[in-house]
Amino acid sequence: MKILFVGPTLPDAASIASPDIFLRPPAQRGDIVKAMQDGANAIGLIDGLFENVPPIWHKEILFAISKGVAVYGAASMGALRAAECAAFGMIGIGRIFEDYASGALVDDSAVAQIHGPAELGYLPLSEPLVNVKTTLESLVEAGAIDDMEHRALLLRAETMFFKSLTYRSLAQSVELPDPARRKAISALLRHHAVNQKRADALELLDVLAACPNERQQPPRDWSFQANSLWRFAFHHLEIAS
Repeated sequence: MKILFVGPTLPDAASIASPDIFLRPPAQRGDIVKAMQDGANAIGLIDGLFENVPPIWHKEILFAISKGVAVYGAASMGALRAAECAAFGMIGIGRIFEDYASGALVDDSAVAQIHGPAELGYLPLSEPLVNVKTTLESLVEAGAIDDMEHRALLLRAETMFFKSLTYRSLAQSVELPDPARRKAISALLRHHAVNQKRADALELLDVLAACPNERQQPPRDWSFQANSLWRFAFHHLEIAS
C-alpha cells in the first residue's frame, strides 16, 4: 500500500494521483504509525498539521524507515521533515526540500499557509513565503521588476507574519521610492505567481507512483530505539514495538 498525506498544497490530488495511492488528509502525530498499521509500504508526506495539534513526530518517520518503509517528503511539512531526517534515510524531493537541506531556508514558517477546510477545497487565505520568493525571482529574471524592487519586496515578505502574507498585502505595504508602482507590482504578483509548493508536490506524486509497492531493506547503520516517550505514545499499537 502507498499512502500520501496531502491537503492544501495539492487540493486536486484525488483527480491526478495514481489509483494505487491512497490519500489521507494533512498528517499529525500518530498518523505515520497508523499508516504502517494499515499496511503502508511507501509513504509520501506533503502537508501536515502543526498549530492546534501535535505535528508529525520525527521518531515516527525513523520508525517507519527502520521497518523498510520508504518515506518521501516535499513541498511543505514534508520538505521540513525530509531535511531533518535525510541522514536517516527519508527521501526529500523538490526545490523547497533542497533549500532547507542546504540551509538556504531555515524558518519553518516559510512553508506555512492558512486556508479553508477540506469541504471548501482548502481555499488559500495566505501565500507561503516559499512561493513568494520563487515568484519574485521569476519577475526579476524577466525584467518585470528591478533589483531594488526585488530586494524591497523580499525583505518585506520575510518580515511579515505568515498568516498576513498575501500578494495584495505585500504590494500594499512594501516601501518603494515610487508608491505608484505598487498597483503595477500587485498585478504582476497576482498574474505571474509561481506555486513552488505545488510543483514540488507534483514531483513527489510522480516518484511515489513509480516506487515499488513493497518494503525495502531496513538501514544497517543505525537501529530504532523505542524510548519511554515512544512506548507511552504508542503502547496501544502492536506495530510500535
